[in-house]
Amino acid sequence: MQNVLPHTLFSEQDVYLFREGKHYRLYDKFGSHAATVEDQDGTYFAVWAPNAKEVSVIGNFNGWHSGVHKLYPRWDSSGIWEGFIPGLSWGTVYKYAIRTGKGELLEKSDPYALSWEQNLQAASLISTTWFEWNDDSWMADRWKRNSLEAPLSVYELHLGSWMRSPDNPERFLSYRQIAESLVPYIKEMGFTHVEFMPVMEHPYEPSWGYQITGFFAANSRFGSPQDLMFLINELHRNGIGVILDWVPSHFPGDANGLHYFDGTHLYEHEDPRRGFHPQWNSHIFNYGRPEVKSFLISNAMFWLDRYHADGLRVDAVTSMLYLDYARKEGEWIPNMFGGNVNLEAKDFLQDLNTAVYKDFPDVITIAEESSDFPMLTKPVHHGGIGFGMKWMMGWMHDTLKYFKEDPINRKYHHNKLTFPSMYMYNENYMMPLSHDEVVHGKASMIYKMPGDEWQKFANLRALYTYMYTQPPAKLLFMGNEFGQTSEWRFAESLDWHLLEHKVHKGLQEFVKDLNHLYRDEKSLFENQFSPCGFEWVEANDGNNSIYIYLRKGKEEDEVTMTVLNLTPRVFDYKIGVNEGTNWEVILNSDDEKYGGSGVKAEIIDEEDDEWMYRPNAIILKLPPLAGVVLKQKKTPEGRKKAAAETSEIKDGKKPAAGKKPAKTTAKKAAVPEETRQKVSKLKKAAGEAAKEIKPKKTV
Repeated sequence: MQNVLPHTLFSEQDVYLFREGKHYRLYDKFGSHAATVEDQDGTYFAVWAPNAKEVSVIGNFNGWHSGVHKLYPRWDSSGIWEGFIPGLSWGTVYKYAIRTGKGELLEKSDPYALSWEQNLQAASLISTTWFEWNDDSWMADRWKRNSLEAPLSVYELHLGSWMRSPDNPERFLSYRQIAESLVPYIKEMGFTHVEFMPVMEHPYEPSWGYQITGFFAANSRFGSPQDLMFLINELHRNGIGVILDWVPSHFPGDANGLHYFDGTHLYEHEDPRRGFHPQWNSHIFNYGRPEVKSFLISNAMFWLDRYHADGLRVDAVTSMLYLDYARKEGEWIPNMFGGNVNLEAKDFLQDLNTAVYKDFPDVITIAEESSDFPMLTKPVHHGGIGFGMKWMMGWMHDTLKYFKEDPINRKYHHNKLTFPSMYMYNENYMMPLSHDEVVHGKASMIYKMPGDEWQKFANLRALYTYMYTQPPAKLLFMGNEFGQTSEWRFAESLDWHLLEHKVHKGLQEFVKDLNHLYRDEKSLFENQFSPCGFEWVEANDGNNSIYIYLRKGKEEDEVTMTVLNLTPRVFDYKIGVNEGTNWEVILNSDDEKYGGSGVKAEIIDEEDDEWMYRPNAIILKLPPLAGVVLKQKKTPEGRKKAAAETSEIKDGKKPAAGKKPAKTTAKKAAVPEETRQKVSKLKKAAGEAAKEIKPKKTV
């Protein structure tokens, strides 16, 4: 009896599409699949190795001897080797023994394997992705949760360090154990989605998952494919979306991986100027090779299809798009037009997004891209790259640079927080405070903030207020929500014991309330990607480091106003408002329950004077280093007047006669005795900034 029987899962159409770079379901064909041939149960194997002389399946079942179970090369010169081995079933460990054209014998893990061994050998396992899902309700309504008009607050986490076994800090929690703690935590905190750093198989833990060898295999450190599916299923059942980090930008040079797969540079470019990444010591995919393109797009579709992922965050897109990324002059090859854009990678990304949104129109693709490459989130048919969103790296850098400044110096950096509004709507952005900002000596979020402990927490609460009330989507890395003091350590749990301290618990409560505010107030998300949803009220009061802006929903009454006081002073601040509107404070980051000083943010007076080019004004008591959110409540008369005012503005009419343009002033407020001691040392630290505030000149 033959130990390998001829068998195929490929049709001629499959092979044609594969070789054209247009087959996006290769995981149904390549790899190992349970089958019955000639009344015998066993496993079908298929692998692409066009330059191999011989391909065998090796494992415990044949003593790891090559040449015993030889696969058959297809007749069509596709480079596909395939065959059926009777008797092999789930759990069998195997590799491919590939005899190269030079006579070398390479032992390679299956590029399409669904599971890998977690040891030095890192062999593949015959496995399955069968799972009994019960997330139908989530999947049916997912389009609503992933809409650009829906709130999107993402919690980024690393499964190996979010939480570990309390009995043994060296031991990982399993996917199922993580589900027990993570699901209720995310639900209570109000995040809409989680983003898992790479869950694909990788041998090197310090890579954080970004050096992938098993692109179709769930990380076996935490359990089986079904265990990961259980975690995702539980998140879905509790109304929480799941975004997966996906890494098509490079792969490591491990001997059992994709590098030099059949004795040639099959998946990567042969020329190191195109195929090797000097910064990461890894290999770059050959995006111009159709079979490689089919492999990568099939991999993206696999995680959306088999694992019900709700989105993919595509890592290191900048490194893909630029031929000279991390290279000096003479270390890269220009494209056919003499430029530095990788045209093959650009085409690949366009094909990727086209394929994903064709089959999964209700998911999100998100680009981590740090340059100003144009039209990244514009549709492919309009000449764009087709991503759903892009990380707003410029906002992140400007914001952190501003908040690191001592409040006395912030007036010199005032435009750091206003400049992002100049390009806010060029792309569909997501504001990230990610893992990259709390490693490699950059300090934790709380220790980026200036001042003593009280000031640090006050600054961070103010930063989060700014972040959550600005238009784009949000992303916060684990630990940032409660003020993790140390930098992120991939091999250790977060310091959950910090929540025993009032200031950390207060910050966590504040982030929770911010999330729920963001989800409840339509003004904060309905028009988050449209200019009509944002309006500056005061963008130029740099002397006082005050920022005021409106957020607007689709309905006329859906309006909120955010006031940021980014100095340690207490003001009575005059703010222009529309006629016929009432305002109420709905969030104060300086509230004592969050660890604040307890200065009550409240409207202490209303005036009929025109102010800030608006017909009326309110006087708001502003706490120190705080963000205050107010909600508009319009009277019926106010609605009519506001509509008339809007009509006049559209017609180009000037403000009513007799009313002068506003000049912004800020008066020192009387501080209640019980809070005087708390803020006195802040005033002292501010030095000259604590002196009497001089009114701005009238513009």
